[in-house]
Amino acid sequence: MTVIYIFSDNHIKQVHQLYKEVWWGKKRTIEDTINCVKGSQVCIGILDNNGMLIGFTRIISDFIYKAIIFDVIVSAEHQGDGLGQKLMGLVKNHERLKKVKHFELYCLPDMEGFYKNFGFSTDVAGIKLMRCINN
Repeated sequence: MTVIYIFSDNHIKQVHQLYKEVWWGKKRTIEDTINCVKGSQVCIGILDNNGMLIGFTRIISDFIYKAIIFDVIVSAEHQGDGLGQKLMGLVKNHERLKKVKHFELYCLPDMEGFYKNFGFSTDVAGIKLMRCINN
């Protein structure tokens, strides 16, 4: 396996294919995927021995106070191989993110246990997620 931080056009196409494997990414277009990857400050990918992208995550950050982790995805055929843990370790130990005070992410309740293993908690002092849909 190889870890990448720079994504070629081919890698971005493979990110798009990974999005199609998850319920929340199925409607993402290739154009949106290109803009999404290029607009994120940190992207991390894991390639298999054949150069295929099998794991991906991206981070938006100010590199001091906050880093929001998005799109932690492991290809269906590699789930259970420890790649999710590897991605999270790569995020938490990334050189540009070492000074960040708070890492944050969105997850469904069934993933809370996974993220608790990395120090995440739902105890956020009463803070509520708010959303405004931009039409």
